[in-house]
Amino acid sequence: MDQYDVVIIGSGPAGLAAAFGLLKHSTSSGAAPLRIAVFDKAKTSTGGLRNDCKMNFTYPVGFPEDIWNRDSADAYLDMVKEDLHPGILARKNLTVYRRRGEPLGVQLLEVDQAHLGTDGGLKLIQTLTAALEKQRVDIFLGEEMTGLDEQARQITTTTRTVGFEYLLIAPGRGGFKFLQDTLDTIGVNYVDHIVDIGIRIETRIEHYPIVHDYYDPKFLFPGRVRTFCTNSGDAHVVQERYLSRHGKTYYSVNGHAYSHRNAANGLVNFAMLKTIRFTEPLASGQEFAENLGLQAMLMGGGHPIMQRVGDFRMGKRSKHSSFSGDLYDFEPTLRGCTPGDISLSMPAKILRDIWKSMKALDTIIPGILHPSTIMYYPEIKLYANRPVFSDSNFKVKDRIYLAGDGAGTSRGITAAWASGLRACFGILKDLGISSPLPD
Repeated sequence: MDQYDVVIIGSGPAGLAAAFGLLKHSTSSGAAPLRIAVFDKAKTSTGGLRNDCKMNFTYPVGFPEDIWNRDSADAYLDMVKEDLHPGILARKNLTVYRRRGEPLGVQLLEVDQAHLGTDGGLKLIQTLTAALEKQRVDIFLGEEMTGLDEQARQITTTTRTVGFEYLLIAPGRGGFKFLQDTLDTIGVNYVDHIVDIGIRIETRIEHYPIVHDYYDPKFLFPGRVRTFCTNSGDAHVVQERYLSRHGKTYYSVNGHAYSHRNAANGLVNFAMLKTIRFTEPLASGQEFAENLGLQAMLMGGGHPIMQRVGDFRMGKRSKHSSFSGDLYDFEPTLRGCTPGDISLSMPAKILRDIWKSMKALDTIIPGILHPSTIMYYPEIKLYANRPVFSDSNFKVKDRIYLAGDGAGTSRGITAAWASGLRACFGILKDLGISSPLPD
């Protein structure tokens, strides 16, 4: 049986950050090199680094405020920058957008951002994993953790049993159900009551020209609605496959863009999301969101739904003919979507708040509600796992730590990287190895 000092589940930013942190601070202390293994069920390294690779470096974007304060986040962000060497994008002309938004109660956050694009993200992943392998970290892709024996300190994978001294579980949002099953196995309580439900907007870039001044503008609207994950240049809407807790498939839409080296396709896409925080007696926000996803699949014949703004404003469904002709002057980049009526599938309260926010956005940036603009549904973000941590470094049981978006410690690449570092410092502390530990 293979035996490691630290086993990391998940090769996204949280898992990679932890591996780098463990290597850096253990060797600098003069301790013997740690034997580290990284496992991921995917055949390629995954996480936000792979999809668009957009990074935000300003608190509180990406940092849940109940477990991160500004000083701590800023200290970790400095370390993230040291690891990833981001090129921060310029911002300009934001005053005019703020001035238009203030009477509407709309806030525009000013965030330091970097963008590598999907192709640049893949190159970064290759660089990072090669550096880890050079330092003798074992990376096993396409090998899924299927069981955990807490007492024996062993995991079972699809091919073998592996022993560990310390275990870091760092799944992204796609590992939401896996993490819940694992927490149930080891008896860790968690809450599951927050989800983001919304749509993805796709339109011509001339209808959303703010992206020339600010790559991923962060607008906050009344009603807990926000813009999220803007993509421009060679921008595309994609779908991501999820399995419900009952094993049924549904798809959530998302967006990505390639780096500036690719020719622009003249389009921009971004999400409009409403955060839903449930209270008793609802047992699971995740299951509620899954049911919305499954309902959309039912209406879309197994695919997400798309609707032109022009049809939506007229109160009629979109048809295939809505995606041709001189008025609707661009084709959808997610061609597999089903033309339909979003209002038949999306809860009225959520849709009402999102539509109100879209009208406000059209006041700030006239043109976003052009009849040709496409609304894709559903876009679902499952952030709701929040385990009961036993310390500030995200320990949940003796020798077991969590990190990343799926564990509710982050929302996005940079915060996930920071959470991986924070967990690794907890492991180093348990090992008696000194490390920087921001408060």
